[in-house]
Amino acid sequence: MASSAAGNSLLSLLCLLALILEAQAQGTRVGFYSTLCRQTESIVRSTVQKHFQSDPTIAPGLLRMHFHDCFVQGCDASILIAGAGTERTAPPNSLLRGYEVIDDAKAQLETACPGVVSCADILALAARDSVVLTKGISWAVSTGRRDGRVSSASDTSNLPFFRDSVDVQKQKFAAKGLNTQDLVTLVGGHSIGTSACQFFSYRLYNFTADGGADPTIDAAFLPQLRALCPAGGDGSRRVALDTGSGNRFDVSFFNNIKNGKGVLESDQNLWTDASTRSYVQRFGGPIRGLLGLRFDVEFGRSMVKMGNIEVKTGAQGEIRKLCSAVN
Repeated sequence: MASSAAGNSLLSLLCLLALILEAQAQGTRVGFYSTLCRQTESIVRSTVQKHFQSDPTIAPGLLRMHFHDCFVQGCDASILIAGAGTERTAPPNSLLRGYEVIDDAKAQLETACPGVVSCADILALAARDSVVLTKGISWAVSTGRRDGRVSSASDTSNLPFFRDSVDVQKQKFAAKGLNTQDLVTLVGGHSIGTSACQFFSYRLYNFTADGGADPTIDAAFLPQLRALCPAGGDGSRRVALDTGSGNRFDVSFFNNIKNGKGVLESDQNLWTDASTRSYVQRFGGPIRGLLGLRFDVEFGRSMVKMGNIEVKTGAQGEIRKLCSAVN
């Protein structure tokens, strides 16, 4: 009886291994874990929701983290690796939040399905769930990514920068296979979350040769920003990127840009530049904008596109046991 039980266990293990190898060979797809770890999406969803209930700022943090991960080494969870000189230590990533949420979900998934679910997939699912929790649309997330083994702060130079012109932004997005519409759509993720004063206060004081503020800032909005970020004040103070609607995923962000109320220079540039203005105009209109473009639907599409940047599948990468360290 004992040998029979051992044989059955071995057969079950071999069958599971065969399923994993078969799925990995197929690359990313919706439902990748349907037979490998059926609880994957529900565990990630409930974990994000639990943390969101105690701290709603986790939602924009996880969305930004997925974005920053995909733009460096592809969507391989390299942003999660801890240690000196890793991506998460680089200046563009210094204020990212939500690592504990991914670690929490990973620990639960390792208990339920050891060695099956990648940290990269957890991050992609958590980003989607964060948008849903802030009243945004849902979308089907393709899974099957594997985790990268390399994370270097020096590789983060291609991340979009808060002072980037539209031309520079377009170059950075195009290098990742994303077009101008994807650029405007994904920047719309700033519909939720905040920025620190240190990233935009230079626009408020001595921006012009005669000591004035950035002329693209609405005259009535300028005193509000100066009150929040006084000259010489606390550079770490947080300010909503979407004034009046910073906790809800909606089109208010685009309307604010149209009205000169973009907080970051790179965001406001989307309205002042002719090549991106039309997209801002369409998204900032009624729920279904001109030419049938609807922001929430397009955001889901662009997230799927971004989520497949340079993914590692099959024999590439690994499934980390801990998201913060390579195996």
